[in-house]
Amino acid sequence: MKTTTLFLSVLFLLPLFMFTACGQNTNKQNNPKKAISMETPIKKPGNQYYSNTDTTKLNLTDAEWKKVLPEDVYEVMRHADTERPFTGKYWNIDEKGTYYCASCGNKLFRSGAKFASSCGWPSFFEQDNKNSVIYKTDNTLGMERTEALCGRCGGHLGHLFDDGPAPTGKRYCMNSIALDFIPDTK
Repeated sequence: MKTTTLFLSVLFLLPLFMFTACGQNTNKQNNPKKAISMETPIKKPGNQYYSNTDTTKLNLTDAEWKKVLPEDVYEVMRHADTERPFTGKYWNIDEKGTYYCASCGNKLFRSGAKFASSCGWPSFFEQDNKNSVIYKTDNTLGMERTEALCGRCGGHLGHLFDDGPAPTGKRYCMNSIALDFIPDTK
């Protein structure tokens, strides 16, 4: 009986932790100075909409996105799925470079704006420019949050919270799978 009760408690609390963990913050930041970058663009054969330089807004159907995105990226970016905390490839890296939208290649964040957060997802205190990320009210799961979307393709990136470090006080809590990273070259 105790084992069943423990199992049911864990089964109930685990999803709750996954969605509330994104609200935690260590308030530790990297140097916010922007570095000059000489990057090699990402090529995604089969995705003709992907560009690290084109900022033209995209307005594709769900079926068009399904054809060009891997299934896991498609589920997060087009249906607002969420990767499990502490599992994404970028949540705990400190390398210098630039983060782009995994769907369309839009420039989103510089590594100088990334900071260590205990939430289990990559966190940034500012976006690259005022058009790189757009916002939408999200009232799913019984919470009021601000959804962060790619400013070029409208793909779901994660959520924006008001508990980040200076100078903005913002925390962009992003799914690693929604991001591509190009390290700076020397």
